[in-house]
Amino acid sequence: MSEPEVTEAQQEALKSADEARVAKAAAQFRKRSQRVQRLRRVLPIIILLIAGSAVTWVVFRSVMSGVERRANESRELRLDNPMFHGQDAQGRSFRIGAEGAIRSAETNQYRLVKPLLELNLGGQKITKLTADGGTYNEGERKVIIGPNVSISDGGSGFVLKTDEAVIDTSTGIVTGNKGVHGTGPLGTINASAYAIHDQGRRVEFKGQGDQKISGTINPSGSSR
Repeated sequence: MSEPEVTEAQQEALKSADEARVAKAAAQFRKRSQRVQRLRRVLPIIILLIAGSAVTWVVFRSVMSGVERRANESRELRLDNPMFHGQDAQGRSFRIGAEGAIRSAETNQYRLVKPLLELNLGGQKITKLTADGGTYNEGERKVIIGPNVSISDGGSGFVLKTDEAVIDTSTGIVTGNKGVHGTGPLGTINASAYAIHDQGRRVEFKGQGDQKISGTINPSGSSR
């Protein structure tokens, strides 16, 4: 059985269809090529814009941080050689001095530089405390000083060295729990914590670990 003959018209139609498919494929390829070329030109610009935006944001945050810092500093109150006076609940006077102080506008607390505290002013035996720095919360009537705290307790005759001292100005009690070394009339003492009560009339020491000492010193003849 012989195959049907393809007429010339059919051949032309098939040829036209093939040429159309080739032309369509070529057009699609050219479109893809054009998109790729456009992306190659645009992508570096986009990358530069993103990088520039990141750098601009970093610079902006740096500038704003500087502005905020200067604004906070401008609201701070700086004092040279300040002196605060007060009395505890029993009417005993105290004095808080320092080489310098900065009051925070946000917390109203004073940051103290080289503070000097004197308790029981007007009494026979004054307790003095010095340190490298500290804070004074006038509202809570609390002073925290440290490090390199030195306490000269007039009532007990002890000189204490410690990293921190917390003074409650409403009661006059001085406490600390960061270790303490003391020298006085009874010799030397090392403890983990201490508390000075009654303006030095009673000093408590507590220990743990290697510093197991625990006791109370009530100096005789410590009338204040």
